[in-house]
Parts: sequence; structure tokens; C-alpha cells
Amino acid sequence: MILSRLFIVIVVSAALSLSSPTRLLSEPVHNKPLSDSGELRVQDMLMNVLTPHINAAVQDYYRQFLLEPPLVYPYFVHITGSERLNGFRGFRLSITLDVTPVVGPHISVGEDRLTFEISAGPEVKLVHYTHLKSYPLPPHWQYIVKKPAR
Repeated sequence: MILSRLFIVIVVSAALSLSSPTRLLSEPVHNKPLSDSGELRVQDMLMNVLTPHINAAVQDYYRQFLLEPPLVYPYFVHITGSERLNGFRGFRLSITLDVTPVVGPHISVGEDRLTFEISAGPEVKLVHYTHLKSYPLPPHWQYIVKKPAR
């Protein structure tokens, strides 16, 4: 009797520990804000302004590899650095972003790092593009692959 109860406790404990929600290793890590703030609103406004430039750069890069152009949504952008290029209160700035382009129902095709120079106007100029990582597409999306990305 005691052994059968012990066995049931072990089986239930194992089942619960295996079914508990855990983050997959393949799942990208994104900082998800828990509440709104002035800083978050300014960052989101910046993403609204930069998104067309980000998508143009990403689509230009992936044009050689994919038949369908990927998109980058603002919530797949991580600001990794920024600086003023012409001193305190200068309005020529640099921003570096890590982005995750997707196709279809948010299928990640890779990771890329973009650096833009932003100045009054506003003028936005891509100054550096680095492809960091490629992800294989699932079998039912292979038809859009022209050639594998490097």
C-alpha cells in the first residue's frame, strides 16, 4: 500500500515537472515591459519612425535569398546602442538595432544588426548592416528560398 502510494506520488510529481511551462532554448529572448512609461512611449515612437527604414534594409538584404520579402515588426527590434555623433545636445545620432525578420505567420528567417545615423530633417541613413544568424524555414515554406543565406 505504501509502495503504491509512493509510486503514484513519484509519477504525478514527474508528470507535473515535465508539463510545467518552461522557455524553449530556441525561443528568442525579448524584454517584455510589464507597464507603460514615458521612456517606453518615446522608444515606441522611434520604432514607428524607423520601421520603414528597417524593413527597406532587411528586404534589400534578403532579396538575394528569398522570393518573399521578410518584415520586421517593432516588437522584434532590440536597441543595442546609441550615441551622439557631434557632442552634447548635438542632433546627429547613431542607433544600433538587433532585429528578427519574419515571413508569413511570424516565422523567423534570421537575426541582423543595423546601424542608422539619424539627423535633423529627419534624415535616416543606414551606415552598417550585419547578418548575424540564419534560421531554416519549415518544409512548407521552402518554396520561397532562392538560395541559403550565408
